[in-house]
Amino acid sequence: MPRAAHPAPPDGFGQAFVARVLDDALAHDARVFGLSGPQGSGKSTLATQLVAAAAVRGLRVVGLSLDDFYLDLPARLQLACRVHPLLATRGPPGTHEVALAGATLDALRNGDSVALPAFDKLRDRRLPRTRWREAAGVDLVVFEGWCLGVPAQDADALRAPVNALEREEDPDGGWRRFCNDALARDYPALWRRVDRLLFLQPPGFDIVPEWRWQQERALQAREPSRPGMSRPQLERFVQHYERVSRHALCTLPEIADVVVALDAARKPLAASASTPP
Repeated sequence: MPRAAHPAPPDGFGQAFVARVLDDALAHDARVFGLSGPQGSGKSTLATQLVAAAAVRGLRVVGLSLDDFYLDLPARLQLACRVHPLLATRGPPGTHEVALAGATLDALRNGDSVALPAFDKLRDRRLPRTRWREAAGVDLVVFEGWCLGVPAQDADALRAPVNALEREEDPDGGWRRFCNDALARDYPALWRRVDRLLFLQPPGFDIVPEWRWQQERALQAREPSRPGMSRPQLERFVQHYERVSRHALCTLPEIADVVVALDAARKPLAASASTPP
């Protein structure tokens, strides 16, 4: 995969852009506003900025991530033993507790009091319930996730591997079929809970490993004691998400309500619908 140099991850999107995205969500009465985009595209950054901007306007708002609903490592290890070793890696479809995510969004939409799950990535387990945030009477939920809104692929599309990981570690396609079946069966009901979806569209998948590497270096700089990945380890890691990410690039421009094209430095170039950058 290319290793061309690109600017460091941005500190955030411009305030005017964030304001327009928030205006768009509110204009469409979105109780759950979804942000989708591949790894390193700026979803978490934009979600944090939207939550802050909404709070300044006096709205009761919470941010939530699909990452908060990962299956714990022991549960994934059971899947790895029972189905396929690649399911030990969190993130691909089939490694989330989708029912919990749906129930949490339903409670937030209804204005009920609900504890918000949170995942400890260093321990690779969900935090104890005693450490979950409480939320009630929320006006807006900003829900972000790397595969948010992505549909399943046709079975024929699964036959040919898209990268070395699939070719060498999933030669019979069992892992990718499991993930695709989960995406077809379990996730559409969760996607339907999103009232309005924005897709951060990269110039292509080839930039994603570079963005994720920038993210990794920034994390290691902030937390030197944190176990990090080498560049080869990271590039293998990103291959777990390549198939669905490439499918997102083909499908989400027609599915998402708002599509924001990004350049290689993650700066908005253009947007469809009602939120020009």
